Amino acid sequence: MKTIAFIPVRGGSKSIPLKNIKPFCGKPLVCWNIEALEDCPEVDEVIVATDSDKIERVVTSQSYKKTKVYRRSAENACDTASTESVMLEYIHYAQLPSDDIFMLVQATSPLTETVHFTEALTVYGKGEYDSILTCVRNYRFFWNEDGTSMNYDYRNRPRRQNFSGMLMENGAFYINKVRNILESGNRLSGHIGIYEMPEYTATEIDEPNDWVVLENLMRKHVLSKRKEVKIRLFLCDVDGTLTDGGMYYSENGDELKKFNTRDGMGFQLLREVGIKTGIITSENTKIVENRAKKLKVDFLYQGKRDGGKLAVTKEICEQLGITLDEVAYIGDDINCMELLEAVGVKACPADAYEEVKAIPDIHIMTRKGGDGCVREFINHIL
Repeated sequence: MKTIAFIPVRGGSKSIPLKNIKPFCGKPLVCWNIEALEDCPEVDEVIVATDSDKIERVVTSQSYKKTKVYRRSAENACDTASTESVMLEYIHYAQLPSDDIFMLVQATSPLTETVHFTEALTVYGKGEYDSILTCVRNYRFFWNEDGTSMNYDYRNRPRRQNFSGMLMENGAFYINKVRNILESGNRLSGHIGIYEMPEYTATEIDEPNDWVVLENLMRKHVLSKRKEVKIRLFLCDVDGTLTDGGMYYSENGDELKKFNTRDGMGFQLLREVGIKTGIITSENTKIVENRAKKLKVDFLYQGKRDGGKLAVTKEICEQLGITLDEVAYIGDDINCMELLEAVGVKACPADAYEEVKAIPDIHIMTRKGGDGCVREFINHIL
């Protein structure tokens, strides 16, 4: 008997286009649930069901061990198709054994953590319920349209600490057996149990305002629990990061580059707090040398290709007596990937190469290369 986690993600979201791979707290939205499931020992396989080439590229570019992509049919990816329709499509396609546990996971609930999956699956494993859904306890007072109170006596209004509230479905995930889903055609059936989640997981991402609210909740309740990395060295790429990646030439044929003054102020802010700075680039130009002098960086290395960026960073770390975990780096293309994957804190511009955006734990900036993305990353560090 296996446990399958199933994440349906369409490419045709109307309110927030391609929301499932839009950067959420610096990571594609769908990746938060995938990574929580990858860390859950009770889950054997993670299936991402999508109709989108872009979503597939983001997921497959990661080094996930349990996760596979299933290309759902166009019929079951339209606006009118139910989630159950794609669940049943995959169950029939994969010919899943009837005793397998099938857990539907919603990417629009990114605050779901490994511990939540583990606890709910443990409860389900006891055999007391045919299926389980997730809920949060809501302490609001509800009314019927006819003017009668639904869940409290308004003549004897209870205090919150004396009010048990009501359980509200939060849509994070649902657990059932394949057999039950085939028989009922529904994610829930039989004797239904409830796994109660923290109140801050109540919201799902459906509209742009939900995005803002949930990013703040993620920082407060999830990311704040993670170990903070102290940065002692800041490095960045040039073309496509400090610049817009464009190739400009004067009438005399001289090569030109466009830099952003806000990025320059960011380097000054780093110096003021004692963080060493450097530029590592594959190119070798006088323009970059002059810009580095203007920025007063501590290290400048040009012409570093084919693994040279990581090698020289290791040399700098040895010189400073620090580790790669204490290094922050921002880059935009495949020649930056080796170094990005190695450092403690990593980032890329909003218009970086897709494979770079898919690097685990990378922070994807809202600004593009040459448009202040380096300053945005520096602000994040400080």
